[in-house]
Amino acid sequence: MAWGGLTLDFWPRRQSREIRLGELTVGGRAPVSVQSMTNTDTRDVTATVAQINRLEAVGCELVRVAVPDETAALALSSIKKSISIPLIADIHFNYRLALIAVDEGVDGLRLNPGNIGSAARVREVVAACRERSIPIRIGVNGGSLEKEVVEKYGYTPQALVASALGHVRLLEDENFALIKISLKSSDVMATLSAYRLLAEAVDYPFHIGITEAGTMLRGAVKSAAGLALLLGEGLGDTLRVSLTAAPEAEIFVAFELLKSLGLRRRGIELISCPTCGRTEVDLIRLAEAVEKALAHIQEPLKIAVMGCVVNGPGEARHADFGIAGGKGVGLIFRQGEILKKLPESELVQALVAEVETFVAKQKMRSGECR
Repeated sequence: MAWGGLTLDFWPRRQSREIRLGELTVGGRAPVSVQSMTNTDTRDVTATVAQINRLEAVGCELVRVAVPDETAALALSSIKKSISIPLIADIHFNYRLALIAVDEGVDGLRLNPGNIGSAARVREVVAACRERSIPIRIGVNGGSLEKEVVEKYGYTPQALVASALGHVRLLEDENFALIKISLKSSDVMATLSAYRLLAEAVDYPFHIGITEAGTMLRGAVKSAAGLALLLGEGLGDTLRVSLTAAPEAEIFVAFELLKSLGLRRRGIELISCPTCGRTEVDLIRLAEAVEKALAHIQEPLKIAVMGCVVNGPGEARHADFGIAGGKGVGLIFRQGEILKKLPESELVQALVAEVETFVAKQKMRSGECR
Protein backbone atom coordinates (compact mmCIF):
# COMPACT_ATOMS: atom_id res chain seq x y z
CA MET A 1 0.00 0.00 0.00
CA ALA A 2 1.41 3.36 -1.00
CA TRP A 3 0.71 6.91 0.13
CA GLY A 4 -2.91 7.99 -0.26
CA GLY A 5 -4.21 4.42 -0.34
CA LEU A 6 -2.90 3.76 -3.85
CA THR A 7 -1.36 0.40 -4.65
CA LEU A 8 1.17 -0.52 -7.28
CA ASP A 9 -0.72 -3.65 -8.30
CA PHE A 10 -1.52 -1.92 -11.59
CA TRP A 11 2.11 -2.27 -12.70
CA PRO A 12 2.22 -4.83 -15.49
CA ARG A 13 4.34 -7.94 -15.05
CA ARG A 14 5.47 -9.93 -18.03
CA GLN A 15 4.43 -13.54 -17.50
CA SER A 16 7.71 -15.42 -17.79
CA ARG A 17 8.52 -19.05 -17.24
CA GLU A 18 9.46 -20.10 -13.74
CA ILE A 19 12.85 -21.63 -13.00
CA ARG A 20 14.69 -22.53 -9.82
CA LEU A 21 18.21 -21.65 -8.75
CA GLY A 22 18.77 -23.69 -5.63
CA GLU A 23 15.91 -22.79 -3.30
CA LEU A 24 15.18 -19.49 -5.08
CA THR A 25 12.31 -19.21 -7.56
CA VAL A 26 12.92 -16.88 -10.49
CA GLY A 27 10.29 -15.77 -12.97
CA GLY A 28 6.57 -16.45 -12.94
CA ARG A 29 5.00 -14.51 -10.08
CA ALA A 30 8.08 -14.65 -7.86
CA PRO A 31 9.36 -11.30 -6.54
CA VAL A 32 12.10 -9.59 -8.51
CA SER A 33 15.30 -10.91 -6.93
CA VAL A 34 18.53 -9.01 -6.32
CA GLN A 35 21.90 -10.26 -7.51
CA SER A 36 25.51 -9.15 -7.31
CA MET A 37 28.92 -10.46 -8.33
CA THR A 38 31.99 -10.89 -6.17
CA ASN A 39 35.15 -8.96 -6.97
CA THR A 40 37.42 -11.29 -5.00
CA ASP A 41 39.72 -13.89 -6.55
CA THR A 42 37.47 -16.98 -6.62
CA ARG A 43 40.53 -19.12 -5.96
CA ASP A 44 40.74 -17.42 -2.55
CA VAL A 45 37.90 -19.30 -0.90
CA THR A 46 38.14 -17.50 2.43
CA ALA A 47 37.94 -14.02 0.92
CA THR A 48 35.18 -15.00 -1.50
CA VAL A 49 33.02 -16.62 1.18
CA ALA A 50 33.51 -13.62 3.46
CA GLN A 51 32.34 -11.25 0.75
CA ILE A 52 29.33 -13.41 -0.15
CA ASN A 53 28.32 -13.57 3.51
CA ARG A 54 28.53 -9.77 3.71
CA LEU A 55 26.39 -9.52 0.59
CA GLU A 56 23.81 -11.91 2.00
CA ALA A 57 23.67 -9.91 5.23
CA VAL A 58 22.55 -6.81 3.30
CA GLY A 59 19.99 -8.67 1.20
CA CYS A 60 21.74 -10.26 -1.79
CA GLU A 61 19.65 -13.22 -2.96
CA LEU A 62 21.93 -14.84 -5.54
CA VAL A 63 25.59 -14.30 -6.33
CA ARG A 64 27.84 -14.80 -9.34
CA VAL A 65 31.54 -15.58 -9.20
CA ALA A 66 34.14 -15.45 -11.95
CA VAL A 67 35.65 -18.78 -13.02
CA PRO A 68 38.77 -17.95 -15.05
CA ASP A 69 40.55 -21.27 -14.69
CA GLU A 70 40.39 -24.81 -13.31
CA THR A 71 41.67 -23.81 -9.87
CA ALA A 72 38.79 -21.35 -9.52
CA ALA A 73 36.33 -23.96 -10.78
CA LEU A 74 37.55 -26.52 -8.23
CA ALA A 75 37.08 -23.96 -5.42
CA LEU A 76 33.34 -23.71 -6.08
CA SER A 77 32.26 -26.65 -3.91
CA SER A 78 34.08 -25.20 -0.90
CA ILE A 79 32.46 -21.84 -1.49
CA LYS A 80 29.03 -23.41 -1.99
CA LYS A 81 29.25 -25.29 1.32
CA SER A 82 29.94 -22.07 3.22
CA ILE A 83 27.13 -19.84 1.91
CA SER A 84 23.34 -19.87 2.03
CA ILE A 85 22.35 -18.20 -1.25
CA PRO A 86 22.43 -19.65 -4.78
CA LEU A 87 25.85 -19.66 -6.43
CA ILE A 88 26.24 -18.92 -10.14
CA ALA A 89 29.45 -19.70 -12.02
CA ASP A 90 30.47 -17.17 -14.67
CA ILE A 91 32.05 -19.09 -17.57
CA HIS A 92 33.53 -17.76 -20.80
CA PHE A 93 34.67 -19.89 -23.75
CA ASN A 94 35.90 -22.98 -21.81
CA TYR A 95 33.26 -25.70 -21.71
CA ARG A 96 35.43 -27.85 -19.41
CA LEU A 97 35.17 -25.19 -16.71
CA ALA A 98 31.39 -25.36 -17.04
CA LEU A 99 31.44 -29.12 -16.54
CA ILE A 100 33.67 -28.79 -13.48
CA ALA A 101 31.40 -26.08 -12.06
CA VAL A 102 28.38 -28.35 -12.46
CA ASP A 103 30.22 -31.19 -10.71
CA GLU A 104 31.18 -28.78 -7.93
CA GLY A 105 27.49 -28.16 -7.20
CA VAL A 106 26.75 -24.65 -8.46
CA ASP A 107 23.12 -23.58 -8.73
CA GLY A 108 23.44 -21.87 -12.10
CA LEU A 109 25.76 -21.08 -14.99
CA ARG A 110 26.28 -17.83 -16.83
CA LEU A 111 27.36 -19.19 -20.20
CA ASN A 112 26.86 -18.30 -23.85
CA PRO A 113 26.69 -21.68 -25.62
CA GLY A 114 27.79 -20.18 -28.93
CA ASN A 115 31.15 -19.32 -27.39
CA ILE A 116 32.22 -22.76 -26.14
CA GLY A 117 32.90 -24.52 -29.42
CA SER A 118 31.24 -27.41 -31.21
CA ALA A 119 27.71 -28.71 -30.94
CA ALA A 120 29.13 -31.73 -29.12
CA ARG A 121 30.50 -29.47 -26.38
CA VAL A 122 27.19 -27.67 -26.05
CA ARG A 123 25.45 -31.03 -25.85
CA GLU A 124 27.79 -32.21 -23.09
CA VAL A 125 27.23 -29.10 -20.97
CA VAL A 126 23.47 -29.23 -21.50
CA ALA A 127 23.36 -32.91 -20.50
CA ALA A 128 25.20 -32.14 -17.25
CA CYS A 129 22.89 -29.19 -16.46
CA ARG A 130 19.76 -31.14 -17.33
CA GLU A 131 20.76 -34.00 -15.01
CA ARG A 132 21.03 -31.60 -12.06
CA SER A 133 18.31 -29.10 -13.13
CA ILE A 134 20.84 -26.27 -13.34
CA PRO A 135 19.68 -23.21 -15.32
CA ILE A 136 21.89 -21.44 -17.82
CA ARG A 137 21.85 -17.66 -18.13
CA ILE A 138 22.63 -16.37 -21.57
CA GLY A 139 24.29 -13.00 -21.13
CA VAL A 140 24.61 -10.72 -24.14
CA ASN A 141 26.68 -7.58 -23.73
CA GLY A 142 26.58 -4.68 -26.15
CA GLY A 143 30.35 -4.40 -26.17
CA SER A 144 31.07 -7.99 -27.18
CA LEU A 145 28.64 -8.89 -29.95
CA GLU A 146 29.54 -11.42 -32.63
CA LYS A 147 31.13 -9.95 -35.75
CA GLU A 148 28.46 -11.31 -38.09
CA VAL A 149 25.67 -9.87 -35.92
CA VAL A 150 27.26 -6.42 -35.93
CA GLU A 151 27.79 -6.58 -39.69
CA LYS A 152 24.09 -7.29 -40.19
CA TYR A 153 22.48 -5.06 -37.53
CA GLY A 154 25.19 -2.68 -36.36
CA TYR A 155 25.39 -1.80 -32.68
CA THR A 156 21.62 -1.71 -32.19
CA PRO A 157 18.97 -3.25 -29.92
CA GLN A 158 18.18 -5.64 -32.80
CA ALA A 159 21.78 -6.88 -32.64
CA LEU A 160 21.50 -7.66 -28.92
CA VAL A 161 18.31 -9.62 -29.51
CA ALA A 162 19.68 -11.48 -32.53
CA SER A 163 22.74 -12.53 -30.55
CA ALA A 164 20.63 -13.75 -27.63
CA LEU A 165 18.27 -15.72 -29.85
CA GLY A 166 21.20 -17.38 -31.56
CA HIS A 167 22.42 -18.69 -28.21
CA VAL A 168 18.90 -19.67 -27.20
CA ARG A 169 18.48 -21.77 -30.33
CA LEU A 170 21.56 -23.81 -29.47
CA LEU A 171 19.98 -24.75 -26.13
CA GLU A 172 16.51 -25.28 -27.55
CA ASP A 173 17.98 -27.59 -30.17
CA GLU A 174 18.96 -29.80 -27.23
CA ASN A 175 15.45 -29.50 -25.75
CA PHE A 176 16.83 -27.47 -22.85
CA ALA A 177 14.53 -24.79 -21.45
CA LEU A 178 16.05 -23.87 -18.06
CA ILE A 179 17.10 -20.56 -19.54
CA LYS A 180 17.42 -17.02 -18.25
CA ILE A 181 18.50 -14.16 -20.51
CA SER A 182 20.17 -10.80 -20.04
CA LEU A 183 20.71 -8.07 -22.63
CA LYS A 184 23.05 -5.44 -21.28
CA SER A 185 24.23 -2.17 -22.70
CA SER A 186 25.59 0.98 -21.13
CA ASP A 187 22.93 2.85 -23.14
CA VAL A 188 19.68 3.04 -21.18
CA MET A 189 17.28 3.43 -24.10
CA ALA A 190 19.02 0.78 -26.21
CA THR A 191 18.69 -1.66 -23.32
CA LEU A 192 15.00 -0.87 -22.92
CA SER A 193 14.35 -1.33 -26.64
CA ALA A 194 16.23 -4.64 -26.68
CA TYR A 195 14.24 -6.13 -23.82
CA ARG A 196 10.99 -4.96 -25.41
CA LEU A 197 11.91 -6.78 -28.63
CA LEU A 198 13.04 -9.91 -26.82
CA ALA A 199 9.85 -10.05 -24.77
CA GLU A 200 7.91 -10.44 -28.01
CA ALA A 201 10.00 -13.47 -29.00
CA VAL A 202 10.46 -15.59 -25.85
CA ASP A 203 8.95 -16.17 -22.42
CA TYR A 204 12.15 -17.02 -20.55
CA PRO A 205 12.86 -15.02 -17.39
CA PHE A 206 14.96 -11.88 -17.78
CA HIS A 207 17.93 -10.72 -15.75
CA ILE A 208 18.14 -6.95 -16.13
CA GLY A 209 20.73 -4.25 -15.58
CA ILE A 210 22.57 -1.34 -17.16
CA THR A 211 26.12 -2.53 -17.60
CA GLU A 212 29.18 -0.35 -16.96
CA ALA A 213 26.88 2.21 -15.37
CA GLY A 214 29.70 4.03 -13.58
CA THR A 215 30.82 5.07 -10.13
CA MET A 216 28.60 5.09 -7.05
CA LEU A 217 26.48 8.22 -7.66
CA ARG A 218 26.52 8.30 -11.45
CA GLY A 219 26.03 4.56 -11.70
CA ALA A 220 23.16 4.57 -9.22
CA VAL A 221 21.36 7.32 -11.15
CA LYS A 222 21.88 5.67 -14.53
CA SER A 223 20.89 2.23 -13.23
CA ALA A 224 17.81 3.59 -11.51
CA ALA A 225 16.72 5.33 -14.70
CA GLY A 226 17.08 2.20 -16.81
CA LEU A 227 15.80 -0.32 -14.31
CA ALA A 228 12.77 1.78 -13.39
CA LEU A 229 11.77 1.95 -17.06
CA LEU A 230 12.19 -1.81 -17.47
CA LEU A 231 10.39 -2.70 -14.25
CA GLY A 232 7.63 -0.23 -15.06
CA GLU A 233 6.89 -2.32 -18.15
CA GLY A 234 7.07 -5.57 -16.20
CA LEU A 235 10.39 -6.55 -17.77
CA GLY A 236 12.65 -8.12 -15.20
CA ASP A 237 12.79 -11.16 -12.94
CA THR A 238 16.25 -10.67 -11.43
CA LEU A 239 18.43 -7.58 -11.47
CA ARG A 240 21.89 -6.31 -10.75
CA VAL A 241 22.88 -2.70 -10.22
CA SER A 242 26.34 -2.65 -11.82
CA LEU A 243 28.53 -0.12 -10.02
CA THR A 244 32.22 0.66 -9.91
CA ALA A 245 31.95 0.32 -6.14
CA ALA A 246 31.84 -2.33 -3.45
CA PRO A 247 29.34 -5.09 -4.30
CA GLU A 248 27.46 -4.37 -1.08
CA ALA A 249 26.64 -0.93 -2.47
CA GLU A 250 24.94 -2.58 -5.43
CA ILE A 251 22.53 -4.36 -3.08
CA PHE A 252 21.70 -1.16 -1.22
CA VAL A 253 20.87 0.71 -4.42
CA ALA A 254 18.88 -2.24 -5.78
CA PHE A 255 16.61 -2.48 -2.76
CA GLU A 256 16.15 1.26 -2.54
CA LEU A 257 15.01 1.20 -6.16
CA LEU A 258 12.63 -1.73 -5.64
CA LYS A 259 11.22 -0.14 -2.48
CA SER A 260 10.67 3.15 -4.30
CA LEU A 261 8.63 1.29 -6.94
CA GLY A 262 6.67 -0.67 -4.35
CA LEU A 263 8.05 -3.98 -5.62
CA ARG A 264 9.97 -5.11 -2.52
CA ARG A 265 9.88 -4.28 1.17
CA ARG A 266 13.11 -4.70 3.12
CA GLY A 267 14.81 -2.41 5.61
CA ILE A 268 14.06 1.18 6.42
CA GLU A 269 12.78 3.78 4.00
CA LEU A 270 14.41 7.05 5.00
CA ILE A 271 12.33 10.18 4.52
CA SER A 272 14.27 13.39 5.05
CA CYS A 273 13.43 16.94 4.08
CA PRO A 274 15.81 19.03 1.99
CA THR A 275 17.79 21.70 3.76
CA CYS A 276 16.73 25.33 3.59
CA GLY A 277 17.48 28.65 5.22
CA ARG A 278 15.01 27.92 8.06
CA THR A 279 16.76 24.74 9.14
CA GLU A 280 18.31 25.14 12.59
CA VAL A 281 19.94 21.71 12.85
CA ASP A 282 22.75 20.01 10.95
CA LEU A 283 20.22 18.02 8.97
CA ILE A 284 22.68 16.41 6.56
CA ARG A 285 24.76 15.01 9.40
CA LEU A 286 21.65 13.96 11.31
CA ALA A 287 20.08 12.11 8.36
CA GLU A 288 23.34 10.32 7.55
CA ALA A 289 23.76 9.30 11.20
CA VAL A 290 20.23 7.88 11.33
CA GLU A 291 20.70 5.99 8.07
CA LYS A 292 23.91 4.41 9.34
CA ALA A 293 22.56 3.64 12.81
CA LEU A 294 19.48 1.84 11.44
CA ALA A 295 21.22 -0.03 8.60
CA HIS A 296 20.85 -3.30 10.53
CA ILE A 297 17.04 -3.09 10.64
CA GLN A 298 15.53 -5.44 8.06
CA GLU A 299 11.88 -4.79 8.84
CA PRO A 300 10.14 -2.42 6.37
CA LEU A 301 9.78 0.79 8.39
CA LYS A 302 9.47 4.41 7.30
CA ILE A 303 11.85 6.65 9.24
CA ALA A 304 11.65 10.44 8.95
CA VAL A 305 14.38 12.98 9.67
CA MET A 306 12.94 16.48 9.61
CA GLY A 307 14.60 19.84 10.06
CA CYS A 308 11.74 21.66 11.80
CA VAL A 309 10.26 20.85 15.21
CA VAL A 310 7.11 22.83 14.38
CA ASN A 311 5.99 21.17 11.16
CA GLY A 312 8.15 18.03 11.19
CA PRO A 313 5.88 15.59 13.04
CA GLY A 314 2.84 16.69 11.07
CA GLU A 315 4.51 16.58 7.68
CA ALA A 316 5.87 13.11 8.41
CA ARG A 317 2.85 11.66 10.20
CA HIS A 318 2.84 8.75 7.75
CA ALA A 319 6.29 7.67 9.01
CA ASP A 320 6.52 4.87 11.55
CA PHE A 321 9.13 6.82 13.54
CA GLY A 322 10.92 10.09 13.11
CA ILE A 323 12.93 12.90 14.59
CA ALA A 324 12.67 16.65 14.09
CA GLY A 325 15.36 18.99 15.35
CA GLY A 326 16.06 22.68 15.82
CA LYS A 327 17.91 25.08 18.12
CA GLY A 328 19.75 22.34 19.98
CA VAL A 329 16.68 20.24 20.81
CA GLY A 330 14.48 17.82 18.96
CA LEU A 331 11.44 15.59 19.06
CA ILE A 332 11.03 11.85 18.71
CA PHE A 333 7.67 11.00 17.16
CA ARG A 334 5.72 8.00 15.96
CA GLN A 335 3.10 8.40 13.22
CA GLY A 336 2.85 12.11 14.00
CA GLU A 337 2.49 11.66 17.78
CA ILE A 338 5.30 13.19 19.84
CA LEU A 339 6.98 10.68 22.16
CA LYS A 340 9.90 12.65 23.63
CA LYS A 341 11.70 15.99 23.60
CA LEU A 342 15.47 15.64 23.91
CA PRO A 343 18.74 17.51 23.39
CA GLU A 344 19.87 17.28 19.79
CA SER A 345 22.91 15.21 20.81
CA GLU A 346 20.65 12.41 22.12
CA LEU A 347 18.21 12.19 19.21
CA VAL A 348 19.84 9.47 17.12
CA GLN A 349 20.50 7.14 20.03
CA ALA A 350 16.96 7.60 21.34
CA LEU A 351 15.43 6.98 17.92
CA VAL A 352 17.41 3.78 17.47
CA ALA A 353 16.24 2.58 20.90
CA GLU A 354 12.59 3.24 20.02
CA VAL A 355 12.88 1.43 16.70
CA GLU A 356 14.73 -1.57 18.15
CA THR A 357 12.18 -1.90 20.97
CA PHE A 358 9.33 -1.78 18.47
CA VAL A 359 10.95 -4.41 16.22
CA ALA A 360 11.66 -6.70 19.17
CA LYS A 361 8.01 -6.50 20.28
CA GLN A 362 6.82 -7.22 16.75
CA LYS A 363 9.03 -10.30 16.60
CA MET A 364 7.72 -11.50 19.97
CA ARG A 365 4.13 -11.09 18.79
CA SER A 366 4.90 -13.01 15.62
CA GLY A 367 6.45 -15.78 17.68
CA GLU A 368 3.39 -15.97 19.93
CA CYS A 369 1.13 -16.21 16.88
CA ARG A 370 3.11 -19.19 15.60
